[in-house]
Amino acid sequence: MTATATAMAAATITGRPTETVLRGNDGSTIALPVDRWQAEPSIEELDVLARAVAPVLDVGCGPGRHVLALARRGVMALGVDASPSAVHLARSSGAPVLERSIFARVPGSGRWGTALLLDGNVGIGGDPVTLLCRVAALLSPGGSALVEVEAPGVATRVLSARLERGAECGPWFRWGLVGADGIADVAGRAGFAGLEIWTGGDRWFAQLHRAPSADRSARR
Repeated sequence: MTATATAMAAATITGRPTETVLRGNDGSTIALPVDRWQAEPSIEELDVLARAVAPVLDVGCGPGRHVLALARRGVMALGVDASPSAVHLARSSGAPVLERSIFARVPGSGRWGTALLLDGNVGIGGDPVTLLCRVAALLSPGGSALVEVEAPGVATRVLSARLERGAECGPWFRWGLVGADGIADVAGRAGFAGLEIWTGGDRWFAQLHRAPSADRSARR
């Protein structure tokens, strides 16, 4: 279960405004914007989605708001999330979503034009290189991944993390953080040929372009 999906489910079930944070075992904390995950995509996110080439695979799609935004533009998109709660929310709003891990069988392998890894989902599984290798295998030749990263200066690292909301704590899980100044190295190790990095508001994004000869051994 992704941090996004878990926090979304907790906030939706309780309806309480208590801040939800992701706390690493190194003592670091990241405030999770649960309200944003329940809202329409921001201007910055719409600018990212404008770069997407169909068909689009939204990895760790949560409530499916990006899938729905693309559908309204006439762009074919599918969400994938391992959280039953997130998938229920997405399907309730009409978003086409599969309940499964991105490392399980995904339809259209090798034919996706774009993969989305927004809201920090490049951290899924605690191994960004392995995750991006899997994404590269799902993309078509010339496809790209649109990835949200941390601000420059945030160390790229893997940590054990848990969700905390008020006095409540969730179980520990592996999570990855990738900073804007570390994404080039991570992307290169995953077989991407080039990238663009930009900022929108206080958020940072990157578009990773799949190398024609990218290793496709992760495909299932």
